[in-house]
Amino acid sequence: MNFETSSLDLKPERQDALLEGGPVNLPAELREQPVDGSDYKIKIPYNGGYEHFERTDENTGGFDGSPRRIYRWVGRTRVAE
Repeated sequence: MNFETSSLDLKPERQDALLEGGPVNLPAELREQPVDGSDYKIKIPYNGGYEHFERTDENTGGFDGSPRRIYRWVGRTRVAE
């Protein structure tokens, strides 16, 4: 049998991200996040707003030594009230 799979049939691969930059007091447990492999931007709720990070082409070891995709901080937005 021959099976074909289109890219629409594939689910994005989950991977771990390491967040660099942003507030120096951002807790370590927020700096490692599971993300979909297709996520280019992620936002983390923190201290009444959102910290925004964008994916880079870089990888590094995480706090436990396993590989992580690096997402770099690009800005902050406040939660609208």
